[in-house]
Amino acid sequence: MSIKIYLDYAATTPVDKKVMQAMLPYFSDRFGNASSLHSFGQEASQAVEKSRKQAADFFGCDSEEIIFTSGATESNNLAIKGVVKAYRSAQQTLGVSGRQVSQKPHIVTTSFEHHCVLDACKSLEKENLAEVTYINPKKDGVIKAADIKKAIKKNTILISVMCVNNEIGTVQPIKEIGKIVKEYNSQFKIQNSSPKADQPMAEKFKILLHTDATQAINYFDCNVDKLGVDLLSMSAHKIYGPKGVGALYVRKGTNIARVQDGGGQEFGKRAGTLNVPGIVGLGAAVAEIKNQKSKIKIVVSLRDYLIKKILKEIPDVKLNGSKVKRSPNNANFSFKNVEGESLLLMLDAEGIAASTGSACSSGSLRPSHVLLSLGMKPEKTHGSLRVTIGKYTTRKEIDISISKLKKIIKQLREISGNVLIDYYKKND
Repeated sequence: MSIKIYLDYAATTPVDKKVMQAMLPYFSDRFGNASSLHSFGQEASQAVEKSRKQAADFFGCDSEEIIFTSGATESNNLAIKGVVKAYRSAQQTLGVSGRQVSQKPHIVTTSFEHHCVLDACKSLEKENLAEVTYINPKKDGVIKAADIKKAIKKNTILISVMCVNNEIGTVQPIKEIGKIVKEYNSQFKIQNSSPKADQPMAEKFKILLHTDATQAINYFDCNVDKLGVDLLSMSAHKIYGPKGVGALYVRKGTNIARVQDGGGQEFGKRAGTLNVPGIVGLGAAVAEIKNQKSKIKIVVSLRDYLIKKILKEIPDVKLNGSKVKRSPNNANFSFKNVEGESLLLMLDAEGIAASTGSACSSGSLRPSHVLLSLGMKPEKTHGSLRVTIGKYTTRKEIDISISKLKKIIKQLREISGNVLIDYYKKND
C-alpha cells in the first residue's frame, strides 16, 4: 500500500470533524438566508452571530468589530483598499469645504508580505491612489521595528505587516510596531478634532496598523489589544475550518470604506449573501483552537526534530529564517544544487506533499519574493522546500519523509552534476 503523508499545513488544513459536524445542518436543514426576516432566515442569522461571538472572544474584541469575508485575500484587500478609499473620500470632503487637501496617502508594508497584500498595494500605486514603502526583512527573515518607524511620513495612514510569514514562518514584532504607532498617534490631534486649515492631512487622521494573521491564529495569542492593531485578517481553512470564508477585525472608530457594492450586510462594510455554513465552520474552528497549549508543544517538538534531523543528515542544506522567531509548524530549507520543482514532484511521487513556498504561487517558476527579500540570489531560491506540519503529523511520518528526501536529494544532485559536466565539456 502506497504512503500518503501531508506536510503542507501552511497551504491548507483538513476540516476538523467537530467543525464539519457543526456545519452540516446549515447546508440543507437550516438553509435560510441570514438576511431574511422569516424564521428560516433568523435561524441562520443566529448561527452567524454565534460564530461572530466566538471569533470576537478569541480576538478579545466586540462582536460588532468582526466582518466576515470570503477569506484572508478579501480581508487584506478590504483592509488596505478600504482605508485608502475612506481617506480619499474624507480628503475630497475637506477639499470642498476649503481646507487644505494633502498629498496622496502613504502606506508602509514589507517586501515579503503575501501576494494579496503586495498586489493590493501595487494596484493602489498603479492607480496613483497611494504611495507605498516596502521594508525588507533582515537576513533572519524578521522585520526590524525601527525600520518601520523610520519609514513613517506625515502622510502615512496605514502600516501593514504580517504576523507570521507564510513561506519561512518567521514571527514579526507586531506588538513593538503597535507601540510605535500608538506613540506616533499620541503626538497629534486625531480626526474629527476640528483641524485648522493649514494643518497637513496626517495630523487629522491617525496611522492605522493592519496585520495579516493568517499563519498566526493557530499558534499565537492574537488578542487585538495586546497586539495593538486596528485591523486583522484571518482565514478559516488554515485552522482546520472550511475554505472560502474568513474574517476582518476592524476596531471601532476605524475609518474604512466598503470596496464591494451591493447589499448592506456586515454592517455595510461587505456586501453579499453570507456563507452561513462556512461562517459556522469558522466559529467552530476558532473555538477548537482557543485552548491548545499542550498541542502546540507537541508541534514545536516535532518541528525541532525535523529541522535537527535534516540539517544533520543531509549535506549542503540551509534553514531559511530565524531558528528562534519561528512559527511552531514551519521549516523552510534551501538545498544546494537542487531544483525545487523537481524535488516537489519526486516527493509527490513518493506520496509526500510539501511546498516550495506559498500555495498561491505554486504554478509560478519565478524566484520566491520572500527568499529574494532575505538577500538570496535568484538561482539559490529555486532549491527551497517548505515543510509545514500540523496536529495530525506524527514522528513516524517525519522519519519516513526524511528518509525519502535524502534519497531524492542525492538523485537530483547526481543529475545536476552530470548536466554541469556535459555543459563544460561542450563549452570547453
